Amino acid sequence: MHHHLRSAAIGIGFTLATGLSFAQASGLTRVMVTKADVSVPNREAVVARVEVAPGAAAGWHTHPGDEISYVMEGEAMLLIAGQAPRKVAAGEAFVIPAGVVHNAMNHGTVPTKLVGVYVVEKGQPLASPATTPAQ
Repeated sequence: MHHHLRSAAIGIGFTLATGLSFAQASGLTRVMVTKADVSVPNREAVVARVEVAPGAAAGWHTHPGDEISYVMEGEAMLLIAGQAPRKVAAGEAFVIPAGVVHNAMNHGTVPTKLVGVYVVEKGQPLASPATTPAQ
């Protein structure tokens, strides 16, 4: 029983640290749905609901592992360092390799809603702010 409560408290703290505090710097909110170990040592899968507010940007950032995201609603301009901007819309998906600097901008009038799956190093922040890459 105690272990379950501790896990729940860690999960809530993780959600607050990665979702709401990150949202203060941008129009991004990220709410953890679940996380679990995967077959790769020292890695875990994190599944999150991600939302970018209308007219807002996620902000340039990286992840300590791979991101696989599916767009549920709305659309966004996906910006990946060293690549041309790419529009992603509901029903589409994208993959960001570990450590690649990226951003998403919602130029629309409705929230962009994603399901993000991250396979990341344990004990690392899910996302870390990054400087804007040179063009």
